[in-house]
Amino acid sequence: MFHRIRRRAKGPSEAQRQLAEAHARLQGQVPPGFGVPAPEPESVEPAVVVDDFLPPELRVPSHDQVEGTMMPWKQPLVLDGEMAACTECGAYRDWLILSTRGDIWLRCRAGHQQQEARIDTVWFNRHSGPADSTHATFEDCLRHLGH
Repeated sequence: MFHRIRRRAKGPSEAQRQLAEAHARLQGQVPPGFGVPAPEPESVEPAVVVDDFLPPELRVPSHDQVEGTMMPWKQPLVLDGEMAACTECGAYRDWLILSTRGDIWLRCRAGHQQQEARIDTVWFNRHSGPADSTHATFEDCLRHLGH
């Protein structure tokens, strides 16, 4: 501590004087390129566009392109403690459950369809597995599922 006090009492050292002189010389100077507008970028050729997306035969349609989805339900369907049955023929098993834009429909093996209000889209999505195929028409899908 006393060494520092004695050094300060002697005055600035030679190195400190040189630093102060260099600082005074550079005080008014501006670094090169400061305040000069940036040069215009050279024209760059546009990048080549490469279509690396899947080929059309491997693409899956998005949700807005699909009218609905369906899944088979072989066992009896119990909703709110009651077994669902066809209103026309009385069938109670081997259903196709169709989800079409928020509505759920049940289709029996005989081809009768009835809207089911006790099932919502959340239930359908929770119980349906991943889609194994897509079909252009409703009849094609029925054939695929064996109805």
